[in-house]
Amino acid sequence: MSENRDVLVVSPALPHQMELLAQEYTLHRYDKSDDRDALIASVAESVRLVMTTAGVGVSVELMDKLPNLEVITSFGVGYDSIDIAACTKRGIRVTNTPDVLNDDVADTAIMLMLATLRRLVVGDQWARSGNWSKNGAMPLTTTLHGKKVGIVGLGRIGKAIASRAEPFGVGLGYFGRSQQDDVPYPYFDDLLKLAGWADVLVLACPGGEATRNLIDMNVLRALGPTGYVVNIARGTVVDEPALITALRDGIIAGAGLDVFHNEPHMNPSFADFENVVIYPHHASGTVETRNAMGQLVVDNLVAFFAGKPLITPVN
Repeated sequence: MSENRDVLVVSPALPHQMELLAQEYTLHRYDKSDDRDALIASVAESVRLVMTTAGVGVSVELMDKLPNLEVITSFGVGYDSIDIAACTKRGIRVTNTPDVLNDDVADTAIMLMLATLRRLVVGDQWARSGNWSKNGAMPLTTTLHGKKVGIVGLGRIGKAIASRAEPFGVGLGYFGRSQQDDVPYPYFDDLLKLAGWADVLVLACPGGEATRNLIDMNVLRALGPTGYVVNIARGTVVDEPALITALRDGIIAGAGLDVFHNEPHMNPSFADFENVVIYPHHASGTVETRNAMGQLVVDNLVAFFAGKPLITPVN
């Protein structure tokens, strides 16, 4: 096995972590290169590891140009931007950064749920604009207490959301690939039935082709005019034109959204809706969690070059 320590940086970890890595490894900054083709031509044979992020991923086309690629380390829990099947076929290992972001992402789901039902952004503007002093109290909102919360995808993050929602006195149910024996919540094997039952539909499932446009107009109509969507999963999980129509026409009551199609260039229509709370794909965006995620990327990289087992392998 080659002893080189060459890393192609498609998308980096945090700056201080990159500075430390640069002291021990040869980092080829694909992310900063003005001539990426020339860079790849010069380093293709030596690169054994690629560093990236969940939002950027690694294309199959790029992998095909790296004949000695062995590992892809990705900053983020999702890996729908990396073709895992293609990697496995080629013997390329992939790592991600699970678990360390569960708490912050689950907290964000609760934050969006409360902010949407209680119209926090509208209330903030009501006070700031002087409407409160001029026109009195803002219109009444709706409580979370007593609502039925349906979680789409009861994985690590889905379970963390459920545990946080319970103290609010809500009913909980879930939809997923299969029923889980270790949870007390009712399982729905039909997404439309869950949407018809729920007052709030929280999306916590993986992205990728298997869940693309999972939340379509049929699901939104089943959720109904008093129902809300909270999405901390992936923008691709939702049929975005259908969601915009549903928000505009009162098919659902509102939405709390952390993720969108074509990020960061989200559809500007969302900014026009008072019944939508927008967050810029920042659910894991705390100093503490991003540091922990970056450290997992670094730790996987270090383990690989030291000949040790990867810490968080995907395949």
